[in-house]
Amino acid sequence: CTPSPSFWTFPGTGTSYPLLCPPGIKCGGVLSAPSGNFSSPNFPGPYPYETECTWLIVVAEGSSVLLSFSHFELEYHAACAYDYLQVYNGASRDRGNLLGTFCGRSPPPPFSSAWHVMAVVFRSDRHVAKRGFAAAYQKDACGGTLTGLSGEITSPRYPESYPNDIECRWRIGGTGGGGPLTLVFADFQVEGGQGCSFDYVSLFDGPTAASPHLGRYCGSSHPPRTISSTPYLLVLFKSDFNIGGRGFKAHFYSAGECQEVFTTIKGNFSSPRYPNFYPNNLKCQWSIQLPPGYQIKVFFLDMELEGRSSLTGSCDYDHLAAFDSDAENGSLLGRWCGRENPAPITSRSNQLLLVLHTDRNTAKRGFSIAYVGVVPMNVSCTRTDFHIQIPVQSLAQLERSRIYLGTPSCAAQVVGRNFKIHTRFDTCGTESQKRNNTSVIVSTLYIDFSVGDQEDIHQYEVQCEPKRKEASVTLMAGPDPSRLSQAENLVDAQQREGGATDNREIKNQDTSDIVFISICILAGLLMVIAVVGLVLL
Repeated sequence: CTPSPSFWTFPGTGTSYPLLCPPGIKCGGVLSAPSGNFSSPNFPGPYPYETECTWLIVVAEGSSVLLSFSHFELEYHAACAYDYLQVYNGASRDRGNLLGTFCGRSPPPPFSSAWHVMAVVFRSDRHVAKRGFAAAYQKDACGGTLTGLSGEITSPRYPESYPNDIECRWRIGGTGGGGPLTLVFADFQVEGGQGCSFDYVSLFDGPTAASPHLGRYCGSSHPPRTISSTPYLLVLFKSDFNIGGRGFKAHFYSAGECQEVFTTIKGNFSSPRYPNFYPNNLKCQWSIQLPPGYQIKVFFLDMELEGRSSLTGSCDYDHLAAFDSDAENGSLLGRWCGRENPAPITSRSNQLLLVLHTDRNTAKRGFSIAYVGVVPMNVSCTRTDFHIQIPVQSLAQLERSRIYLGTPSCAAQVVGRNFKIHTRFDTCGTESQKRNNTSVIVSTLYIDFSVGDQEDIHQYEVQCEPKRKEASVTLMAGPDPSRLSQAENLVDAQQREGGATDNREIKNQDTSDIVFISICILAGLLMVIAVVGLVLL
């Protein structure tokens, strides 16, 4: 670049990126050859003070870039706050594209880009200059280090036939999350043979070929889904001197931050690195799977994703989607982006899947979510009584005294395989209210999941319309922020009740059945007396 600002415009987008360098110093620029070398200013001599250089590596679209360092020596700081080098998986200096920040004498590992653009930024401060660095890049070279939470690897030239006599090593991991990795092959066609001795893909449970061997694969059958026991996975691909194939395409993701399955009655999770910016190029899945009969209620505590497309008005870029199933072919419950504040959602089944997609740029803070399982129960009523029944297996860990209506004195009884509560409207804290000009009887069912000093009481509103003998139940309060805040519960309650009219004071119990029966008996007695009187006359 030159001392005056110059710009590179990304093809097809119109977006320009500044390429700056200090006066009198030549550094940075656009590197568009299939391969090349670059280094810090004055290398191998000390680099100048107060320098910032940006190299933008741009190869043919559909290709990838392999970046490696032959020498590296910068001023050291524990957080690389002084002199540093940053590598970005893309053209933008978007924090979601950052692959790593480096300083000191330990060189960065080889990096393989997820697409055809890679950026390298070097910065020095006004003190302590070292020798700097020397780097090389190559288009479509196979192998490298992949540090994202999720990503894709393909054999060279895929889906065209791969070259002969090659050996590629992809070292996956090192994101800092520390969780195991999952590798899934979407396509696979490699020369077969007895014992896979010609062309093959080998997987290792660690960063090197000395790590435990997980399997060797060839032919046209997809290798099985592979889960590492460490935060690293090595993929080795080797071809011999003749007979090739289409090769392979595989996806990887890191469990813990980007792929989780929840089976507990309640829980919390968030986007990777929340509340800091999430990475780009992600597809993360969170699956909630509860026992049969349960439903799942999801509360959105915070959300900030890339906004809607200005052309379509839709969530075409980064977005979060919810499915009423354990797979993406289930019913779509919602799709969100931007700074939306979605209302709570409830599944119709005992499984729910949340999927986060992020694209190549414009990362945001992400989201935080809490969920709670809605306990399966059968609630019915007459004109005078509530009947509540909950399968014991749904709350097998709880004593009956921790399930009660209104007050602890109205605890459930164990009858067969069910917890049962049968109570009259004039007990257990019930009250009469007017809702939408209809008289209803309302009470609160408490289910106490508290452990030790950690209070965790779930509340359900049970409601009866005596004239129709129709009952309903609604989850009122679930988890705490670890459970939800009081404000969240209040908002949810307002949304649930919608146009409900003001509550009135407690009235006398509804005794319509008793009054009706009493009138009938009295009328019968009067008729008998009248008949007897006529006979005597």
